[in-house]
Amino acid sequence: MTVSADPRFEDQVRAYYEAGYWDSSTFVTNIDKWADVDPDHPYLSDGTSSYTYGEFRRSAWNLASGLVGLGVQTGDRVVVQLPNWNEFFLVYAALTRIGAITVPVVSVYREHEVRFIVENCRAVGLVTAGEFRGFDHAEMGARIAAAVPDVSFHMTVRAESNCGYIDFSDLVGGVHDVAVLPPAPSADDPHLILYSSGTESRPKGCLHTWNTASFLPKQAVPVLGMERSDVMFVPSPITHTLGLTLGVMAPTLAGAQAHLLDVFTPAAALDRIDAYKCTGTASPAPFIRMLLDSYDPSAHDVSRLRYWLSAGTAIPASLVQEAEDRLAGCRVVSAYGSSEIMMATVCRPEDSVERVASSDGAPVPGVELRIVDFDEKEVEPGTDGEIRYRGPGRMLEYWGRPDLTSDGKDSEGYWHTGDLGRVDDQGYLRVTGRIKDIIIRGGFNISAREVEEALLVHPAIADVAIVGLPDHAVGERACAVIVGRGEDRVTLDDIRKYLADDRKIAVWKIPERVEYVDEFPRTATGKIQKFTLRAKYGEHT
Repeated sequence: MTVSADPRFEDQVRAYYEAGYWDSSTFVTNIDKWADVDPDHPYLSDGTSSYTYGEFRRSAWNLASGLVGLGVQTGDRVVVQLPNWNEFFLVYAALTRIGAITVPVVSVYREHEVRFIVENCRAVGLVTAGEFRGFDHAEMGARIAAAVPDVSFHMTVRAESNCGYIDFSDLVGGVHDVAVLPPAPSADDPHLILYSSGTESRPKGCLHTWNTASFLPKQAVPVLGMERSDVMFVPSPITHTLGLTLGVMAPTLAGAQAHLLDVFTPAAALDRIDAYKCTGTASPAPFIRMLLDSYDPSAHDVSRLRYWLSAGTAIPASLVQEAEDRLAGCRVVSAYGSSEIMMATVCRPEDSVERVASSDGAPVPGVELRIVDFDEKEVEPGTDGEIRYRGPGRMLEYWGRPDLTSDGKDSEGYWHTGDLGRVDDQGYLRVTGRIKDIIIRGGFNISAREVEEALLVHPAIADVAIVGLPDHAVGERACAVIVGRGEDRVTLDDIRKYLADDRKIAVWKIPERVEYVDEFPRTATGKIQKFTLRAKYGEHT
């Protein structure tokens, strides 16, 4: 299905083209454009190898021809589970050139999740690493390929042995006939299936065209002032929405450079930002926290960084101010979006620190937001409700789930995000939580995000998650799961006094239980998997 071929979308398609939110360019045409304009301009590096635009195009289109030889056709799905390596860019570009659909999968997923995705999208191929971070992805991929009938090939990248696998180096290094390549796809053909990160349940596949997927980076490039001279530092997984759109698509649209980091540590990040003269980056908020904890201005040069876009998980207001104080010349800008809708709102670098610290930005051009209550009525500015989205970045459908796709829209075509938020009188959005992240205690609603924001200012708390645990008397009680800072540990009584006396939080919102952990279970983009915490501590209520 192409979006333009579906009569339900004809009016929207026409409007988005007329407004310039969509156009006929694609990832393929952008690679061709920059390779023609200046083939020697640096494009890609990961600390092990590098490519100019001209070198990249030759390798990518040659690889595409090799994949055609393996039987990959237009519309086929290929699951790609790779770290932040140059090879991901090449595989993604090659599949895109064929018109196949790339299905990126984060490296932290294991056999249970990867096999589910392979089977769910009926992939014809699987691309994995060899061994990465102590786990043998090649062995796992071989088991999946052998067990799933639709999979016709399994290709490995940087594997020590290619016994039984197709070796990426052999395929990309061979000489293939580019004449076998089919016509390049249009911007409205199926392009990506992005699987949600699974904070609540099994992942769902979000089907995007190039036009819907690239709406986010097309908005981000002018907002961030990204130019050909820029070098985007990419620590966020490029197999997930944020890393793929801001780390892969945005630099390509701008004709800029991308530098990839496969294993994030603060020391490695600080070294790479300096060595590769990086000018911007994007990541979830925990990456900023870790870098600031290790940053020493006398030893680390981050002076070229102009912006750090944070999305994927809430950024505490205190962290925005700390980054502003310590990273001179670099502005933290917050944004809001998801795999279903891409970018909805963003702060601009010229927005005040107070604005960035207190909001998730204003809607980007072309996006319409509504905040509605549980009675489906639009609320006044400053009032919390569900965030509804309508705009050019919305996916076509949940792959293979027409029921979920239909349930996801209201009668006017607004998408149910499942997120709670409020819009102020100047149009800036503040995300306040998930509908499922509301704890209902004796008929009163407790926003987990509100309590977390208050506790994150406490000097003895490095991170915190508020979760609702079942209670036979009042329905749910709030539990504070804490990562401590240093040796001091706050007690439940300490938290009660701090929230009630210092932060002026209503008594009924205050947690009634405290648990400590060394670290949180997280998705690849830094979101805390609260369902894991609820399952763990709910057993002991």
